[in-house]
Amino acid sequence: MSLPSVEILIKKLTQALEPYFPTDQSPEEQPIIVGIETGGYWIARAIHRNIAPETDLGRLNISFYRDDFTQSGLHPTVKPSSLPPNIDGKTVILVDDVLYSGRTIRAAMNEIFDYGRPLRIVLAILIDRGERAIPIQADIVGETVHLEAGSHIKLEGPEPLQLTIKSLTDHVS
Repeated sequence: MSLPSVEILIKKLTQALEPYFPTDQSPEEQPIIVGIETGGYWIARAIHRNIAPETDLGRLNISFYRDDFTQSGLHPTVKPSSLPPNIDGKTVILVDDVLYSGRTIRAAMNEIFDYGRPLRIVLAILIDRGERAIPIQADIVGETVHLEAGSHIKLEGPEPLQLTIKSLTDHVS
């Protein structure tokens, strides 16, 4: 299976998000772009540079908000999240690399609401691979990809950003 270029997908997301950033609004009135560590943040940073570099850019590390961290464990270098101080009444553009079960997005929304009450959350995803465990749907999708059972897709980076497909059997020695 050939995967689309990350650069092309980021351009597609940027074009779809441009209407959320009217030129007659001040940076304080503009939406806040928030990326989920790590791949979502890489994409959010690229979109932020292209669309609204004068606005706030947030970073979420949802490790403590996941409902499955007891099964998958915590990453040994968990860094804190960084969101602007006041998200109340703002539009939050939430960005992630791959939407699969929906658990990451649910955890991210839980953390966002711990920071405040946004007006709305717009979910922008680079790759939607379907097969949800939780009813979460992206507002903006770069590409929908269907994978064979036992495979997963990963964004590698930060420079260059590229997508790879791995089989679960690739990790078995």
